[in-house]
Amino acid sequence: MTTAEIYGRFKECSGVTTDSRKCGPGLMFFALKGERFDGNEFVQGALEQGCSYAVMDDASRYDAQDSRMILVDNVLSALQNVAALHRRTMGTPVIGITGTNGKTTTKELTNAVMSSTYNVLYTQGNLNNSIGVPLTVLGLKPEHEYAIVEMGASHPGDIKELVEVSQPDYGLITNVGKAHLLGFGSFEGVKRTKGELYDWLREHNGTAFVNRDNEHLQQMCSGLPLIEYGKPGQNGLLVEGEVLECNPFVKFRWRSGEGCWHTVQTSLIGAYNVDNALAAITIGLKFGVTEDNASAAVAGYMPQNNRSQLTKTERNSLVVDAYNANPTSMAAAIENFSMMKADNKMLILGDMRELGEVSESEHRHIVEQLKESGFTNVWLVGSEFAKVAQDSDFRLFADVEAVNEALKIEPLSGFCILIKGSNSIGLTKTITNL
Repeated sequence: MTTAEIYGRFKECSGVTTDSRKCGPGLMFFALKGERFDGNEFVQGALEQGCSYAVMDDASRYDAQDSRMILVDNVLSALQNVAALHRRTMGTPVIGITGTNGKTTTKELTNAVMSSTYNVLYTQGNLNNSIGVPLTVLGLKPEHEYAIVEMGASHPGDIKELVEVSQPDYGLITNVGKAHLLGFGSFEGVKRTKGELYDWLREHNGTAFVNRDNEHLQQMCSGLPLIEYGKPGQNGLLVEGEVLECNPFVKFRWRSGEGCWHTVQTSLIGAYNVDNALAAITIGLKFGVTEDNASAAVAGYMPQNNRSQLTKTERNSLVVDAYNANPTSMAAAIENFSMMKADNKMLILGDMRELGEVSESEHRHIVEQLKESGFTNVWLVGSEFAKVAQDSDFRLFADVEAVNEALKIEPLSGFCILIKGSNSIGLTKTITNL
């Protein structure tokens, strides 16, 4: 069956699902395969639960007499192709967002700003991969005026694959940094892959939103129509802004052109989040959101998912930024924490994963930064930190279980604690003991 024919069946449905536990009347089930599962095994069950159609690629389970079954060569490719056709058919303006750090927060802030004025479809949670992006795009409905699609990457070619599905008219790369180097091979590999968003925009007459202060992005966006934001005092910016304070939440001010300054008190921790907020405001202003609405949207945004969250327990204040970690974001978090006004500061930091051959040197840089910042009460978790911090006064733990055992023996009270590490380290498991 061709993509157009499958799309015709899709238009008969109320939505799509790839989860056999979330099947129901009117849905189209895409029987995806993974390392530990094969969706083809659940096709019959999905149809029995009321799904209108099931797209599958296992011929041995296909029943040609059942018109609800749709046999294809590859279910993931079919999902992506149908989504790409839907995106072209709907014609909704799409804003694509990627970057090493801050892409999810920027996506959420951009949605807050744009939704103050428009009906917006945006990526839910962290559904920014080869499955999540087409699922997001297939959620487009006639009432949506704009779509904001977040795209993640861990290997060369990932963004190219995702832009071919989402087909953005506008794009934003928040930044490029040393992350997933095991997959990308090098920092240059990171830049090339993230830059695949710019490549798409160049080839399709798109426009990029770019931070004027980021030298890497300035080099990468050559030849593109630009809408820029950045620090004050630069000509040609649509939006300029600067940090006012971080105690602990960020307060900043911004203005457009020679207009009046707007002061915004956020619920975000980390001066680095001002760039994310300026990006969201810039996008909003480009599409006609008023300055007051943009400021109010950023001020009203509440971070979630362990990204720059302040959590107060009965005994301590926690700065939880443990969704992910790489050298760029870790260094920024430590720098911001050093600027915060707080008593009894402490840090619990976990290994930064997927750094490949530069892992040891990058962890050593973080240890040196901790020393230079004057921090003394530091707990480091994981084998990578253990390799480079043996000569320090910092406490070393093999894993999060060892940390929790220590916390039960010696409970902490009255501290302001930064918690950051790669998600796989599991540092959020310490929160209940803090």
